[in-house]
Amino acid sequence: MEEEKKTKSTVGVVIAIILITVVAIVAVNLFKGKKKPAFPMAGGMGRNVSSVTSVKTVIADNSVLHDYVVTNGEIETQKSIEVFPSIGGKVVEMKVSLGSPVKAGDVIAYIDPSEPGSYYAKSPVTAPIDGSIITSPVKTGQKVSVNSVITKIGDIENLQVVAKIPERYIADLRIGQKAEVVLKAYPNDVFYANVVRISPVVDPASRTKEIILNFDKKYDKVNAGMFAKVKLFTLDYDGYPVIEQDAFVNNNDDLFLYVVKPDSTVEKRQVVRGQNVDGYYQVIEGVKPGEVVVVEGMLTLFEGAEVKDISGNVAPKVKDDAEKSKGNLPPKDAKQEKK
Repeated sequence: MEEEKKTKSTVGVVIAIILITVVAIVAVNLFKGKKKPAFPMAGGMGRNVSSVTSVKTVIADNSVLHDYVVTNGEIETQKSIEVFPSIGGKVVEMKVSLGSPVKAGDVIAYIDPSEPGSYYAKSPVTAPIDGSIITSPVKTGQKVSVNSVITKIGDIENLQVVAKIPERYIADLRIGQKAEVVLKAYPNDVFYANVVRISPVVDPASRTKEIILNFDKKYDKVNAGMFAKVKLFTLDYDGYPVIEQDAFVNNNDDLFLYVVKPDSTVEKRQVVRGQNVDGYYQVIEGVKPGEVVVVEGMLTLFEGAEVKDISGNVAPKVKDDAEKSKGNLPPKDAKQEKK
């Protein structure tokens, strides 16, 4: 009898535990079923229609993109001449050094044409023009011939830049094109020059064409012989709004921009891009000048999303439906983006 009582007691405890567990599960499920979603959803898509996204914008103004070519150059004198001796021999005296000013007729060096067993008077080498010594390749005691360059004289008051342009860009070259010149010695300074001469031939070895640029004015910091970095402006692209590259959203190879409307919601516009310079594109179809375009914060946006423009730009109001229906088609000759 004692064992039978114990068995009945154990069965009762197990049944009680099972009942408590079932009641707990049902209560939890009922609680979950009554719990409201933290955010209201729109159209079953899971978007938070009540949230406002902070964005940065720009006003889509027509701007000019200045295309350019960057190349290397050398600073040289506009006028220079190499000086040769009239007779071969040994250089016994140099009267000038690098940078020395000279006048036409000044003695630059003396050459001794004497040989063992025969003695001759020293032969002077004279400057043919006024200027300054810009190269001095020979040293005292050196043997020279009539083909040896004793020195080079140039006008250091009037300097120019000699640069080489790769063959693929030569169709864009024009006399008068502007350039910015930066010197290694003065990396934070910009010197301005323009193209005055374009070589009529292409160098077959380097596949480049030589151009010569004159400075807009005399710069005291610029010296003959300096190395230059030349930024030559070639073509201008204008007539369309210009937007930075990061603002464009790519969706299945189609490009979109988000345009802010007067009610602070956005419209997702499909656009066509034109020329690109330094990460800025022309928008030749899809956006009109004066409209406000999102450039930061667009990755979480969707059609009709409400935004807060922290840039302070104000979207223009459309006057009437007739104006709104005009569209923004590009001219027939507008260039499409190259695929």
